[in-house]
Amino acid sequence: MLVRTVVAIWPLFAGLSLIGLAVGVQGSLLGVRAELEGFDDLLIGLLMSCYFAGFLAGSLLTPRMIQRVGHIRIFAALSAVASITILVHALYVNPWVWALMRLLTGFAFSTIYVVSESWLNQSSSNANRGRILSIYTTILLMGICAGQFMLNLADPAGFTLFILISVMVSVAAVPILLSIVITPPIEETERVTISHLWHRTPMGVTAIILSQWVSSILFGMGAVYAAKLGFEVYQVANFMGAMMAGGTILQWPLGKLSDSVDRRWVIGFSSLIAVVIALIISFITQASPWLYGLAFLFGGCSLSLYSIVVAFTNDHLRPAEIVPASGTIILISGLTSITGPITAIFWLSIFGLQSFFLLIGASLLLLATLSIWRVLTIPALPAEYKGQSILQAAAAPVGTILHAKEYLPDAQKT
Repeated sequence: MLVRTVVAIWPLFAGLSLIGLAVGVQGSLLGVRAELEGFDDLLIGLLMSCYFAGFLAGSLLTPRMIQRVGHIRIFAALSAVASITILVHALYVNPWVWALMRLLTGFAFSTIYVVSESWLNQSSSNANRGRILSIYTTILLMGICAGQFMLNLADPAGFTLFILISVMVSVAAVPILLSIVITPPIEETERVTISHLWHRTPMGVTAIILSQWVSSILFGMGAVYAAKLGFEVYQVANFMGAMMAGGTILQWPLGKLSDSVDRRWVIGFSSLIAVVIALIISFITQASPWLYGLAFLFGGCSLSLYSIVVAFTNDHLRPAEIVPASGTIILISGLTSITGPITAIFWLSIFGLQSFFLLIGASLLLLATLSIWRVLTIPALPAEYKGQSILQAAAAPVGTILHAKEYLPDAQKT
């Protein structure tokens, strides 16, 4: 059944693999190019934050737009927007123009994700939905990781990479728009408020904020940090690629581990390991295989947290609340992500470039302390309340649609 479903929706997966590549190379390319152009640090932080602002707006507005004009038209229109915006970056090298284009890019990719998830939801069943969404997220994460190495294909100071990204986005839309998969209706659901989610699990809300804040800084400013250290373009690609690869590869075993033990232990110790690695990386200023290995482990421990945190939060919700709560989780994540790159720029201006990973380490230390303290003072949830974790991409919320089969009583507040 799973194989048959995957075969039926292969055009969607094929298109999304190109979208992942485009997202991966675009973020690092703009960070490197902004540094080459000598953009003011504050403006770099602003334009990186604009992507997350656009992503949040798209997550909130897309369902309403789909109801008005349908999936196909929205997908085609926003694919065109995503393709055009990257070309405008190359034509007008101006930080304010780039900030506007990043806003539109975030909006466009968010819409593409929402439409894609709706298709996946329609094509899968309760029995295989989690695995389908995991495949979906794995394809996106692998694309984002591989996209880092595309920086080596051409000079970031030229036009080639910008044109290549535009072509990939345009080509990605072709198999999806020609797919025979029936587009699903958008169903109205009651929204779970932030206060209600906090009442259910304050630990979950806090962990979402901290993990997403860290991820937004890494996604938004990681390439800028490496470029400011004086890394060559291929070294920036290796550094970012290693970190994304760690987040992709280690996410699955850590998620499975959290299914069998108290998730708070996994969150706490993964964060502690990431803190130690962050401290080591903060003293390294030269690119080397040793640094890439550390970046891989750091990405695995830090970027994997989002999936586990969302699974932990869902454990404390009734099944009927999980779907509407996903929108609230995206809202929290989006608002948090907007502040990440800007905060990092202010921090670096005060404490210096080598404090970049100290800022991230401090945030993860807070998460580790909170998680371990809660697990030592509050009993774990009964096993029957726990669901299965699925892969999810931090800083670009995907794979958040879950459907439960039956009602369960209130979970214990933690």
